[in-house]
Amino acid sequence: MSKLTEKPKAWKGPWGLVLLVAIAFAAGAFLRGGDERVWHGRVPEGGGGVDPAEYEAQLWTCSMHPHIKLPRPGKCPICFMDLIPVEAREDESEGIRELSVSEHSAKLMEIETAPVERKFVTAEIRMVGKVDYNETRVSDISAWIPGRLDRLFVDYTGVPVRKGDHMVYLYSPELLSAQEELLQAIRAVKNLGGRDVSMMRQMSEATVTAAREKLRLWGLTSRQIARIEKRGKASDHMTIYSPSGGIVIHKHAQEGMYVNTGTKIYTIADLSQVWVRLDAYESDLMWLRYGHHVEFTTESYPGEVFKGTISFIDPILNQATRTVKLRVNVANPEMKLKPGMFVRAVARAQVASSGKVMEASLAGKWICPMHPGEIKNSAGRCSICEMPLVRTESLGYVGVDPKKADKPLVIPASAPLITGKRAIVYVEVPGRAKPTYEGREIVLGPRAGDYYLVRSGLNEGERIVNKGSFKIDAELQIQAKPSMMSPDGGAAGGHAHAHGDTQKSAELTPARPTGTLPALVHSQLHNVLMAGNAAKASVESGNIQEIHKAFSTLSDRVASVDMEKLSGHAAILWEEYAMFLRNDGAEGANVTKLSEAKGVAKLLDKHLESMKAQLPISHKHHTTAVR
Repeated sequence: MSKLTEKPKAWKGPWGLVLLVAIAFAAGAFLRGGDERVWHGRVPEGGGGVDPAEYEAQLWTCSMHPHIKLPRPGKCPICFMDLIPVEAREDESEGIRELSVSEHSAKLMEIETAPVERKFVTAEIRMVGKVDYNETRVSDISAWIPGRLDRLFVDYTGVPVRKGDHMVYLYSPELLSAQEELLQAIRAVKNLGGRDVSMMRQMSEATVTAAREKLRLWGLTSRQIARIEKRGKASDHMTIYSPSGGIVIHKHAQEGMYVNTGTKIYTIADLSQVWVRLDAYESDLMWLRYGHHVEFTTESYPGEVFKGTISFIDPILNQATRTVKLRVNVANPEMKLKPGMFVRAVARAQVASSGKVMEASLAGKWICPMHPGEIKNSAGRCSICEMPLVRTESLGYVGVDPKKADKPLVIPASAPLITGKRAIVYVEVPGRAKPTYEGREIVLGPRAGDYYLVRSGLNEGERIVNKGSFKIDAELQIQAKPSMMSPDGGAAGGHAHAHGDTQKSAELTPARPTGTLPALVHSQLHNVLMAGNAAKASVESGNIQEIHKAFSTLSDRVASVDMEKLSGHAAILWEEYAMFLRNDGAEGANVTKLSEAKGVAKLLDKHLESMKAQLPISHKHHTTAVR
């Protein structure tokens, strides 16, 4: 090979490839005229200088990976989420939890809002289970006297029988002697004739009565005893009749067997009433009540809906499955439901503000704790078991007309970013030139269907973001503001203490001077501190009622602070602390376990310590007591 055609050694290997790419990149830049503004999305028309801020808005970034910045919209090369525009901050007066975007950006972020409203919501609890026998309608046919089973008229299981059908033909020597006693006593009464021997007549008649009662207790019917007396001759056999109607589900004996008193012969189940045993998750138990209506379907009859009433909720939780057994009473007049059938059930609970369940048919009524079908308008006793009736309110139902019950404050389930019992929502700030959203920590109640109940942090009529919350949260994180992903934020103002260590917060976000507080506000904030300390002390008592009362007092003290008298940095700080302390009070006022109260008290202590470090509240100069 000649030297003219031989390739230079510098182009060989990986470094040669890198050099080629660099040359191509430089050539492209030269052809574009060296104008780097094209990286910001477009080349400006005309010549002259261009404001760089105009092109900053044309950069696009990923909400999950903020270091990605591309010149045009598209997908993130890492996670393939839609890119969002990066805009220069124009409004420096935004709050530490606020985000303002343009109308165009809001559409690209696909932000949707929904109102915070008061309305009745329905929780749907879905369960699975099986059909079973109604134990109260299962009876045994057993031998009431010793003997031999000479004949079984029902010789296999599954046979339907009616009440009074003959079942067993039994031989018993003891029966023979008992009949002889009865016949002799009757003859003794007849032999007395018309003689005036009243004492002997009474004794003879008493013997006749006792002999009849003995035979009745051995299982003979009044009709059988009458035939024995009419016949005047004892028999060593008797027929046993079915005491109830149903299906023979067990045959315990065979013909020719000798049986003792109490030996089971048949088991009969009345399937006109059955039980459905369901498994409910522990998270759904708050909506399930004794006497609640349940609907279910079966594989055998697709599309057909059966109905029943909850008659029992097991007080023991299954540790392995984390479920609780429920028992539902179901009428089965057509015998479609058969024990062992698999069912899918749903219970619908309409929720009131107190967390109680509304059932119009049970409002203000009295019910039997043993038989849920026994419902009356006033106090009394159950006609079946004679137990005293109880008010439906004691079982967790609303005791007034549902139309008059308080409607709960609810938000769509898609709105909050869950961080435990508390959550972050983004509230639309009204009256702004550009769409503005404010992050807010709230305390959620239980979930009911497609909604969450709100215990603290929101007001009726406010609009919250129910779609696009995570994108707003990511943008706040990029701007070093408090967010769900980064609770401590990074901006100055003292808000980073909210969820983290107080000392660490003081280092990262040093307090800015807030000046002197107005005397009235100083007194009110001191009362808040005292109420917070009292709430923490109540946890040590272990009394749940005292804990509820102390934390409710804290909420009242926070609400009583006159925020209109605060301005500047002090107003911003107190707005943050008021949010946290208000939520502490609401959560502490609803705890059910001491362990929950201790967790709230620990968080409250951090908030109080941080507030004392950030706001000029001096214990030495103010000693207003909490009342």
